[in-house]
Amino acid sequence: MINHGFSTRESPGLIETALAETVRDAAIPSRYKAMKNPVTVTPDVLNEGVAHWADHCATCHANNRSGDTMYGKTMYPRPPDMRQRDTQEMSDGELYYTIENGIRLTGMPAFGSGGDSDLDSWKLVAFIRHLPSLSQSEQMEMERMNPKSPEELQEEQEEEDFLRGGPTPSQPQPAHRH
Repeated sequence: MINHGFSTRESPGLIETALAETVRDAAIPSRYKAMKNPVTVTPDVLNEGVAHWADHCATCHANNRSGDTMYGKTMYPRPPDMRQRDTQEMSDGELYYTIENGIRLTGMPAFGSGGDSDLDSWKLVAFIRHLPSLSQSEQMEMERMNPKSPEELQEEQEEEDFLRGGPTPSQPQPAHRH
C-alpha cells in the first residue's frame, strides 16, 4: 500500500530501482555501448572538465560528485554519485549518450548537439572517469567557478572591497563636507 503517493522525498525500492536501470540501459542504442572515448586525457582536458562540471553539472551532482545538493535531494530519481561503481562501469559511449541525450522522466537534460562527435561531451566523459580521484584543489577550483546568484556576487564584491581597505557594508560612507 502506498502511503505517500509518488513523492520524490522517499528513496525507491529495489524493484523500482532495478526496473529504472533496466529501462535506462535498454534506451541507450547498442552502438553507443561499444564506443571508446576519442579524447586523450591531458591536464588541459581535465581542466576543461573541471570548468564544465562546475558550470553545468555541479548544481545537481555536486562539486564532490555525490549528488547531495539542494536540487539533487529533491529530484527523482536522485542524481547518481558519479564516483560509484554503477556509473564508473558504464562504457564511454553510454556516458557520452547520456550527456548528449539526457534521460527521460528524470532531471537529466540533453546537453549535446545531437551528433556523435561533440568533443565537449567526450571531454566530460574523460573527466567523469577522473572524478573518483578528484583532488581537493580541483574541487576548490570548481567551487570558485560555480554559477552565482546576484546576491552571492554582491557579497563577494563586498568582501573584496573590505579586504582592499574599503568600507564594510554596514559602515556608512564618509560624508563630504564643503
